[in-house]
Amino acid sequence: MALFQSDNPTLSEKIFNKSMSFTNEETMTVRGTMAKFGFLLVMVLGGAAYTWRLFNIGDMDTMMTFFWIGLIGGLVSALVISFKPTTARFLAPLYGILEGLALGALSVIVNARFAKSNPGIVMQAVGLTFAVALVMFALYNFRIIRATAKFKAVMISATIGIGLFYVVCFLFSLFGAPLSFMSWEDASLLGIGINVFVAAIAALTLIMDFDMIERGQEMGAPKHMEWYGAFGLLVTLVWLYIQILKLLSRLSSSKN
Repeated sequence: MALFQSDNPTLSEKIFNKSMSFTNEETMTVRGTMAKFGFLLVMVLGGAAYTWRLFNIGDMDTMMTFFWIGLIGGLVSALVISFKPTTARFLAPLYGILEGLALGALSVIVNARFAKSNPGIVMQAVGLTFAVALVMFALYNFRIIRATAKFKAVMISATIGIGLFYVVCFLFSLFGAPLSFMSWEDASLLGIGINVFVAAIAALTLIMDFDMIERGQEMGAPKHMEWYGAFGLLVTLVWLYIQILKLLSRLSSSKN
């Protein structure tokens, strides 16, 4: 559930500029990037289906083992790709599978927890995630929201702030004083408000990603950067999905 800059740092303009040294490759295209993004989604779904199945057959120990493998392995592979974009063509599919293992376990646990108060909560989260992504694409495509320098500055500042906030929350929990409003089942206005804000930032990050992919095509970035662009989009979509699932969990808890 890796993290980024463009607001998504995996799609920074600096990285695309560095890629221009690969002059003998074909150039990247938006269509090629989206095709690879679709492939990565299939990898995520495959990993998620596997851990979901483990839950259904009652093999919780194995499921949790794969959850941690997916969580840690996904983070490591994402960091490697972020620092060395040329590895994306090899590691992005692996990242998709690993992220799928973690998301599948997380999703099926949440689905079981709210089976009575909100059956189908995971499908709602998936549907809302893609709906938001399509809305963001439309807003970008029709230039209703533009990735201006000011927009980027605000987004980067917001993301850094969110990152620092989560570090503080982690430190509190580390010393035995977890902040209750950060719980997935906390239905307080503060907790929901923070959740909505983070989800909004995740959604707006898609604007940044679309812009950088389009710029990559215009710059004539090498073909392998399609994998990097697809990876960045997947990172953002995963972030958005987790925030929406968390928000639905909070709202479902308020009904209990």
